[in-house]
Amino acid sequence: MAYNLQVKIDQDSGFCFGVVYAIDMAEEILDEDGYLYCLGDIVHNDEEVARLKAKGLRIIKHEDLESLSNEKVLIRAHGEAPETYKVALEKNITLIDASCPVVLKLQNRIKNSHDAEEKILIFGKHGHAEVIGLQGQTNNEALVFQDISELDHAELPSKFTLYSQTTKSTDKFYQIKAELLSRGYEVKANDTICRQVSNRYDDLAKFVKNFDKIVFVSGKKSSNGKVLYEVCKQHNPETMFISQPEELNISMFNPGDRVGICGATSTPMWLMQNVKTLLETF
Repeated sequence: MAYNLQVKIDQDSGFCFGVVYAIDMAEEILDEDGYLYCLGDIVHNDEEVARLKAKGLRIIKHEDLESLSNEKVLIRAHGEAPETYKVALEKNITLIDASCPVVLKLQNRIKNSHDAEEKILIFGKHGHAEVIGLQGQTNNEALVFQDISELDHAELPSKFTLYSQTTKSTDKFYQIKAELLSRGYEVKANDTICRQVSNRYDDLAKFVKNFDKIVFVSGKKSSNGKVLYEVCKQHNPETMFISQPEELNISMFNPGDRVGICGATSTPMWLMQNVKTLLETF
C-alpha cells in the first residue's frame, strides 16, 4: 500500500553563505589541482565531507601542519586562531582563507577587547572550532562556558565583556545576560550571533506548523543543527532528527501525512533532496 506522503523541502534551509563560500573555494581548487588540504571538517556534515573527499579533499588536524610545507591549506568558515597563521608562515604553507566574514568580524572585536585589557566571557561550545579560534584572539585567557550553571562557582571579575559564538540561540544569550546582571555583575554584552542563523528561528517556526511530521536533517556535530532542531520541535512536537535518509522507515509515518523537510546551515540541499526522494517512494 502506498502512503502517498505529501513532501515539501523548506527552501530557506541549507547552507549559509559562509559555508557556500568555503565549499565553492574548495571545489575551485580541487578542479584545478585535484587535491586540497583542509584544516578540520570543512562543514559539520559527514555526507558533504564524504562527497568532497571523493573529489580530493584531504582533512588534516592542526598537528599535521607541522609536517607539511609548500602546500595549500584551506581554513574553513569557522575561522582559526592566530597560531595557525604563524605555523603556516614558518612552513611556507599557502592558506586559502574561507573564514566566514561574520566570524572574522567577531574575532576582530574580541581581539580589540582583549587588547583593551577587558575580561572576556564567551558563550559557546567547549572545543568547537569557531570557539577555539575566538579564544586564540585572547591568548586563551577568555572564559568559555556553554551553560550558565558553569559560572555558578566560577570566580568572575566584577566587570566583564560577554560575547557569543555566532551560531548560538539569541534568546539564550539574552537570558544569560539578564541572569549575570541580576547577579550584580557589570556586563558589557555584545550580541554577535549571526542573523542568517537567528532569522531561521522565525522562518522555521512558521514552516513547521504546516505539516503533520517534520524531518530535520543535520550532522550530529553541528551546533546550529541542535539549536534549530529544538526550534522545530518546540513548534511541531512531531519532529525527528536524522543525519541520512537510511534512518527513516515507513512506520514513522501515517498514510497521507504532510511531511516537511528542513535542516541546519551545514546541511546540503542535495541531502534534503535525497530524503524527499526516499519519502516519496513510501
